[in-house]
Amino acid sequence: MIWSLIVGALIGLIAGAITKKGSSMGWIANILAGLVGSFVGQALLGTWGPSLAGMALIPSIVGAVIVVVVVSFVLSKMN
Repeated sequence: MIWSLIVGALIGLIAGAITKKGSSMGWIANILAGLVGSFVGQALLGTWGPSLAGMALIPSIVGAVIVVVVVSFVLSKMN
């Protein structure tokens, strides 16, 4: 379980760096973005490519980017 949290944090960190919104996110947000993004990415794209802790990395990163962009858009509209 800890390994999944670490991999989720790394996926969220990569997604934040790709979208340029990683500096405004904390570690908990990175972990959540990575875990939710992993679920979304694997649901949309399947489980191909290299895997760590049961998460396919490439679909997970794509899913995390989608999650970060959508959440940032929603939060900007709320403010």
